[in-house]
Amino acid sequence: MNRLAALLLAGSLALSACAGPATAAEDAVEAPAATRIAKEKPGLKTAIFAGGCFWGVEGVFSHVKGVTSAVSGFHGGSAATAQYDTITAGGTAHAESVKITYDPTVVRYDQLLQIFFSVVADPTLKNRQGPDVGSHYRSAIVPMNPEQAAVAKAYLVQLGKSGLWSKPIVTRIEPYKAFYPAEAYHQDFMANNPRHGYILRWDAPKVAALKAMFPTLYRASFLRDAS
Repeated sequence: MNRLAALLLAGSLALSACAGPATAAEDAVEAPAATRIAKEKPGLKTAIFAGGCFWGVEGVFSHVKGVTSAVSGFHGGSAATAQYDTITAGGTAHAESVKITYDPTVVRYDQLLQIFFSVVADPTLKNRQGPDVGSHYRSAIVPMNPEQAAVAKAYLVQLGKSGLWSKPIVTRIEPYKAFYPAEAYHQDFMANNPRHGYILRWDAPKVAALKAMFPTLYRASFLRDAS
C-alpha cells in the first residue's frame, strides 16, 4: 500500500460508524453458567451473534479456545444493500454480526452464550451498544440448529430471572436469514489496528474481561480468519 492509500484508509477508519462519542466504558457482568447445557454432536458448528459494532464481537470470540473462525458481517436484510456504508446509514434491516465456527468438544454453545452476555453485549440496550446507535447495532442471537435455538431460549429465560440487570432484557432470538461477510478491512480489525481509539476504549477491555472471567476458555493469541 502506498503512502497516499494508507492515509486515505486511516482517514476512513477514523470516520467509521464504529466510532461514536466517547463515554464511560462498559462494565462486564458475570452472567451465570447455563442450566440448559448444549448437547451438540461432534463436528464443527456455526453460530451468529449480533452485539453492536462487530469489531469487538469478533475480537472477543477470536480469543476463545475452540473457535476456529470468526467472520465479521451482516445478518438479515438483502444482498443488494449489504455494504457497510449503506447499512450504517440505517434502514436496511441488517445487523452487524459475527459468524463463528467452533468445536463443541472444546467450547459449548451455552458457554459461548455466557461469554457473549458477560463481556460482549449489554442485553438491556435496544438498537444500540456502547456509543453506537441504530437498529443495525441491535443485540441478537441467531441459532443455526434446533439445539442452539433451545439452549438460547432457555438461557434468555434464565437471565431474565437472574436479577443481574435492573432493566428488561431486550436481546432477541432471530431466525437465520442470510449472512453477508463485511468488507476485507473489517476482518481481524482488532488484531490489525490494536492502537485504534475505538478498540482501546471499547473492545480491548472486553478481551481483558474475557481473560479474567473465563481463564480456561481464553486463548492469548488472536485467531486470524483464513477465509
